Amino acid sequence: MDLGLKGKIALVAASSRGLGRAVAEELGSEGVHLVLCARGAAALAETAKSIQAASGVRVVAVAADLSQLADVARVVGVAMKEFGRIDILVTNGGGPPAGPFESHSADVWHAAVRQTLDSVVELTRDVLPGMKERRWGRIINITSIAVKQPVDNLILSNTVRAAVTGFARTLANEVAAFGVTVNNVMPGYTRTDRVTELANRNAKLKGTSSADEIAVWEKQIPMARLGETREFAAMVAFLASERASYVTGSSIAVDGGWIRGLL
Repeated sequence: MDLGLKGKIALVAASSRGLGRAVAEELGSEGVHLVLCARGAAALAETAKSIQAASGVRVVAVAADLSQLADVARVVGVAMKEFGRIDILVTNGGGPPAGPFESHSADVWHAAVRQTLDSVVELTRDVLPGMKERRWGRIINITSIAVKQPVDNLILSNTVRAAVTGFARTLANEVAAFGVTVNNVMPGYTRTDRVTELANRNAKLKGTSSADEIAVWEKQIPMARLGETREFAAMVAFLASERASYVTGSSIAVDGGWIRGLL
């Protein structure tokens, strides 16, 4: 299937590893030029070099902390200087800390909002005018299965990612007439460093092993396994494509069937 993405420009947040890197690799393989950002400069540089060598697209890496508004503006500024436009925005960020409500201070809550909600709002604010002017754009937010079926011990993620979902669903209606789509993709338990960290934390609390905790999740998943990052990235690439031009305002799970709800 020709996704019609060759020559498009994408900004992919938190793209030095995990889901963000997989999305960048998938878009690069479709001929999309990339602006990548993450906090770790060394890992980001390695990712950019690897994708450019594998796909031949142009890749620009910008080390940045998107919880800081100045860094959001700087990343978008570099993208505009290098490419003149952003056609596709993929928002992403490491999950907020795990733990129950009473373990998180006000400062931790505010940091989670800055990292997970404010970064999405401000990136969108900066790229949307150009998309509307060109009457073509794709905004895709990586959220979580937790927005439809809350995950125990993840109150920060359950709360703030739900706010991103509300923002995106409302925005989708506002910009649909301009040829701009806004969608969310909800990863389930996927083989990433984040899931490994959660498994290790749960194992420490319960006196089990990381393998035991992963086995618990696998029993909850109808496909009986963790997802692979490339499987998630394929959905994002489709939503970024010409083929998905009539899909907007949706939250799509890539979770092996973990969510039990009808909608």
